[in-house]
Amino acid sequence: MLFLPVSVTPVLHTESCNPLQTEPVFTVMQIPAQSPLLVLLLSCHNDAVTLCFVFRQHTSVRPDLHLHYVQACQKSGQPENPFVAHVLQEADKNDEIRCTKGITLKIAGNNHPVPVQRVTDDDLGVLASVLRHAAFVKGLDLAYNVLTDDGAKTMATFLQENSSLQYLNLMFNDVGTSGAELISGALHRNRSLVHMRMTGNKIGNQGGMFFASVLQSNSTLQKLDLGDCDLEETTVHIAKMLKGNSSLVELHLSKHEMKNFGVERLCEALYENSSLRYLDLSCNKITSDGVKFLGELLKRNQSLVILDLNANRIEDAGATYLSEALSVHNRTLQALSVVSCSISGKGLTALSNAIKANMILSYIYIWGNTFDEDACMSFSELIQMGRLNPNCTDVAPYEVDGQAQLAELSHGLQREYYWAPRHRVVADSAANASLGLVAVSEYL
Repeated sequence: MLFLPVSVTPVLHTESCNPLQTEPVFTVMQIPAQSPLLVLLLSCHNDAVTLCFVFRQHTSVRPDLHLHYVQACQKSGQPENPFVAHVLQEADKNDEIRCTKGITLKIAGNNHPVPVQRVTDDDLGVLASVLRHAAFVKGLDLAYNVLTDDGAKTMATFLQENSSLQYLNLMFNDVGTSGAELISGALHRNRSLVHMRMTGNKIGNQGGMFFASVLQSNSTLQKLDLGDCDLEETTVHIAKMLKGNSSLVELHLSKHEMKNFGVERLCEALYENSSLRYLDLSCNKITSDGVKFLGELLKRNQSLVILDLNANRIEDAGATYLSEALSVHNRTLQALSVVSCSISGKGLTALSNAIKANMILSYIYIWGNTFDEDACMSFSELIQMGRLNPNCTDVAPYEVDGQAQLAELSHGLQREYYWAPRHRVVADSAANASLGLVAVSEYL
């Protein structure tokens, strides 16, 4: 321990702690005798690593992402992307950079009041070189840009070298099968990424198989979205992966052309899986016969918390299979979406009765089906008696000529999954209930 008299103003010789600096830069600074920083420095036992950590946490040194980006563009001869430059300038002002929480760089090419210059493969090459040593960047949102398989190659190299990125969003770019192979291959080595979105990239069946294969060995990734990726024949491979994977918490398989056979294979796998909590099967070709397998699964499964069957044709028979399992057997599922599932009054009433019997099931989304008077009355009673919170469903009761009716609300499991409004209509917890129920990563 180093002891100094309080009247002394010590001089600290230390390395620059800029995480982007490749060569050490020594600086000299005077520290006031009564400074809290001095107290911490005196307890460091002259350990250089500890000194650097304390110095970084208690000084105003900023990482200068924008400066490094400009320099990298000049060095490579690549013109600056004004959108990327702006995001990095704003990030440099973020105080959270200097704490352990970290930040997400949101460089998505959509949802802007003015057109932006979307990120290309060449832009990504420069950006990756800047972020290589930026350990405080925990999330990277590159959705809705024009990245191709060449950009996927850059990202794969980045993921193999990076040990801090936790969230990566590549949804709706132009990555194909070879790009999917490169990125999935990088996940064999990467041990930091927990949340990945590949939605809307046309990686095809082969690309889906690559991801299914890597998840048999990767034990870090917790959330994966392969929705709308032109996958039609990969359900068997994904099911095989689920049998052995114990880390995946959330899986999105929306728009997979999945039929009843695929659902049956998934259910067989999930009897052996105890980690998956959120299963998204929306916008597929599942009928009541497929839902019968899900009903049997729910009788035994003790891990699923959210089940999304939005835009399937499950009809009254499928709703009845779910209701029977939820009324008597299952006490784990908290949220169910059957929006636009061709259900009429009989099936909807059965679901409302399941909610009365099952106090764990607290979120249900039913808009887009056919409501008769009994269904309207049943759900109106659930809401009015307090059993169903108005923020936990997408319908609101009202009366016309003494008869109960239901109106639509902007609530759901992930109403803002593809687009986020600039002026919020409802609370985020109501529009995106899944985030509160199954939290995987804070870097969204």
